[in-house]
Amino acid sequence: MPMWVAIALTVVTGALVALQSRINGELSRALDDFSVAAAISFGSGLVILAIIAAAWPEGRRGVARLRDAVRARRLAWWMLLGGVAGAWFVATQGLAAGVLGVALFTVAIVAGQTLGGVVFDAIGLGPGGRRPLSPTRIAGAALALAAIGWAVSAQVAESVPLLLMLLPFSAGVGASWQQAMNGRVRTASASALAATLTNFLVGTAVLVVVMLAHAASVGWPTAFPAEPWLYAGGAVGCVFIAAQAVLVRRVGVLVLALGLVAGQLAAALALDLLLPTAGRPVGFATVGGTVLALVAVALASIRWRPARHLAADAPTAETAAEGPLTSGR
Repeated sequence: MPMWVAIALTVVTGALVALQSRINGELSRALDDFSVAAAISFGSGLVILAIIAAAWPEGRRGVARLRDAVRARRLAWWMLLGGVAGAWFVATQGLAAGVLGVALFTVAIVAGQTLGGVVFDAIGLGPGGRRPLSPTRIAGAALALAAIGWAVSAQVAESVPLLLMLLPFSAGVGASWQQAMNGRVRTASASALAATLTNFLVGTAVLVVVMLAHAASVGWPTAFPAEPWLYAGGAVGCVFIAAQAVLVRRVGVLVLALGLVAGQLAAALALDLLLPTAGRPVGFATVGGTVLALVAVALASIRWRPARHLAADAPTAETAAEGPLTSGR
């Protein structure tokens, strides 16, 4: 697909991440139990994907190709574990999003995603291989971090629990790793559905264990909320995990992370303006940081061609003098 289309889709995907953060944060607050909320989110997504995979022949073939790739060692087994990072991501939504507010929570997430995107692209962890850090990509990452700092500056002064922000920051680094792993799985299976199903299967297994351990120590929730939208986090997650698995090969881990940054900040800003949480007002710095993040995505996506390549492509005085009849030798 054209690069501009892929980048636009990463921004939309980032908006879905912010929407899921709000849903899962509210479900965790209603249940007063982050582990059950996270297990419901991932588990419901797994059910949806399992039904689609069972009913869709191409989905079954994708799962078969993935199994064959692992058996033939064309895909390392540890690349199937992207769902572990996804489980941690969803757990932090329940632990921190309701306290920090979606905008501030998202700022911490995208800081981790930006750092992870730079590192994982440089070492070639994604399915597209190693992507050298060109000046535009470095500038885009730096600008994104500046945008994050600006967006968070107004709220840091308001007794924000900074240690709590380490949870979504670590989840953001994990999210970049998850995107790279899911992209690898998608490439090996030639199926975004197989990659997404694997992600949700692993993540659900992890969260069920966490939920049982948590329930053994503090008990189960006494009541479940009746609002249907609180249980939609899994369905939203199915969409954005599949989109990331497809897009990461086209744009790379860093540009994907920055596109998600822009989408998450923009959607989180809209959600906190329309439906504020935790009594935290949205200031000018948050708005300005969001706009700056969008500029960072555009900057990082520019393809950089070193000057020596441009010079090699340009005709020299000698070849120009030879004319079109001799320049094809």
